[in-house]
Amino acid sequence: MNMTNADIRIAAKKTGIKMWQIAERYGLHEGNFSRRLRHELPQEEKDKIFTIIDELAQVRDKEAG
Repeated sequence: MNMTNADIRIAAKKTGIKMWQIAERYGLHEGNFSRRLRHELPQEEKDKIFTIIDELAQVRDKEAG
């Protein structure tokens, strides 16, 4: 497995959030988002993605009741 941006991949898997959901919220097509993850991202961009993962998980949990 490609380990670039492993922290993002692990956070998404741990919360059950799909990459396409992150990409959609981030404003990118899933393929473009996937290509971005091939190279290690700057911490500022990672922080933005972690925020998106947290928000998506909160919305899902709230909707699940």
